[in-house]
Amino acid sequence: MEYDIRPLQMRILQILEVIQQVCEEHGLRYYMIDGTLIGAVRHKGFIPWDDDMDIGMPRPDYEKLLANAKDWLPKRYELVCFENDPTYPLHFAKVQDAESTLIERPHLYYLGGVYVDVFPIDGAPSARWKQRLWNAKYQFLRKMLYFSFRDPYRHGHGASSWVPLLARWIQPMAGWQKSVKKCMLKYRFEDCDYASVNHNDGLGAMVPRKAVLGEPRPIEFEGKMLWGMRDNHFYLTKLFGDYMTPPPADKIHQHHFFYMDLEHPYRTFDKTKLK
Repeated sequence: MEYDIRPLQMRILQILEVIQQVCEEHGLRYYMIDGTLIGAVRHKGFIPWDDDMDIGMPRPDYEKLLANAKDWLPKRYELVCFENDPTYPLHFAKVQDAESTLIERPHLYYLGGVYVDVFPIDGAPSARWKQRLWNAKYQFLRKMLYFSFRDPYRHGHGASSWVPLLARWIQPMAGWQKSVKKCMLKYRFEDCDYASVNHNDGLGAMVPRKAVLGEPRPIEFEGKMLWGMRDNHFYLTKLFGDYMTPPPADKIHQHHFFYMDLEHPYRTFDKTKLK
């Protein structure tokens, strides 16, 4: 669908401000990561075409937020994750605005509100070969999780449906969720010299924990002071290379959400619109 990106950006910025307030009140840490951190450094706000926000939380802080979000978050905001919603298909959490409605893709149907992605930051091994093995296992399990909830017949009933059907035959989505989380938890955050800032980003996101992450540091974002890392440049360079140069038009990523409504709660959404 076509939509004006700026109102969406401002709504998700409000969500991150709420998360930051909760973190300040309860002694939790978070860091802007990925494109959100590029936006802070390069644009002092959103990348102009960016339609989501990503943050990472050290695993101990992440688990505390999961356990207490219902009590800590203001009423209109919700934390959703597979631990509290068996229909939720991902292995990381989202904090969403329940007074809005968002469906990302019809073939990955999950009904909720506009959101901020919250990724757990886990410890990582220091040895490169161990990082490679761990990442390979994680990426395999993550792919199998994807196949377990994706419409197996999205591309027809031929060979393209076999792997999704096999993934479902091996174990249900909940089983793959647990397998992914077990893999992510292999290295304790507090015990490691390295951290995996976002497992989805692979080897590029594995950085020295104390030197790069450290304690969150304020950085300007849309006139607000949100939290970055101790060494934003090291992290962004390792992950993206020349992050200060915007990508060419054909490399720009935008979600182009299937359905979005900033004015009405997702619980009132008429599901017949999807038929």
